[in-house]
Amino acid sequence: MKAIHTGLMSASNGTVVVNDTVEFVANANGFFMNEDTVIARIEINGDTATDVKDDYITTPATAVKSGVLITPKGNDYFSAITLTSGSVTVILA
Repeated sequence: MKAIHTGLMSASNGTVVVNDTVEFVANANGFFMNEDTVIARIEINGDTATDVKDDYITTPATAVKSGVLITPKGNDYFSAITLTSGSVTVILA
């Protein structure tokens, strides 16, 4: 198992719970949905100009169900998330 995967599963760099609609900026290996959650925006690799939520959620206006883990593709990392409703645990990179 790759080191990034073991770090993700153990949350070795810690976690932060986001439960408001203010943009949260941090380098993250994943987002775990604590409850049904609508995501307004996801940024990767520090690129603040591009919202990539459509690349990870097929119907972004619909809530992502509780218990879902979203991880970045390839060598990317999540750099920010903004919620419309719900809460997520950000797994720090």
